[in-house]
Amino acid sequence: MEATASASIKEAILSAFTFRHATKEFDGSRKISDEDFRFILETARLSPSSFGFEPWRFVVVQSPELRGKLKPYAWGAQKQLPTASHFVLILARLPQDMAAGSAYLRSMTEEVQQLPPEVAAGKQKAFAEFLDRDFRLAGNERAMFEWAARQTYLALGNMMTAAAQIGIDSCPIEGFNKPAIEEILTAEGVMDPEHFGIACMAAFGYRLHEPREKTRQSADQVIQWI
Repeated sequence: MEATASASIKEAILSAFTFRHATKEFDGSRKISDEDFRFILETARLSPSSFGFEPWRFVVVQSPELRGKLKPYAWGAQKQLPTASHFVLILARLPQDMAAGSAYLRSMTEEVQQLPPEVAAGKQKAFAEFLDRDFRLAGNERAMFEWAARQTYLALGNMMTAAAQIGIDSCPIEGFNKPAIEEILTAEGVMDPEHFGIACMAAFGYRLHEPREKTRQSADQVIQWI
């Protein structure tokens, strides 16, 4: 029975990956239920991140007015912004928050992770060495932001996979003018530019058109065993 159940779960997961595609236009008449979208957001919240520092914020944009302001500067979301049931801006924390010993990281280790003081101090020291020696990110603000943004993509992937598993479509979006979008979000009071920048966008809803058959490189082309 356990083997049968395991096989069924594997089949369901692979079926969801086959179902998922970058939906360019959604059926604007169909809306995702509050319960289903809370589920999708919860998979983002529970996602892993390097050192468990969760350098993200998820802004769900349901305001037609704000979507309209974003549209001229989001060339990759021209059809998604007007038609998606839910549209998410994924923000990443800036270097000042992700520097070892920052107030944000202290709050993460002490208040969220609830580590004993000596353990929290050890983790901060290890993180400082990681930034300086291992990944050599210290002092490079752009690289630091991109490293934080990479963590947000773990959550993005989980959101899209979870959505696909319950029959909801999605589209990850990087096609936008980052400075212009950030200026709008700052002016609207949506984003604090002292702590966040935009990493990517994601649209969710129900497909208007069926996609062509999924194409991917073969396993032999992308997997190496040694």
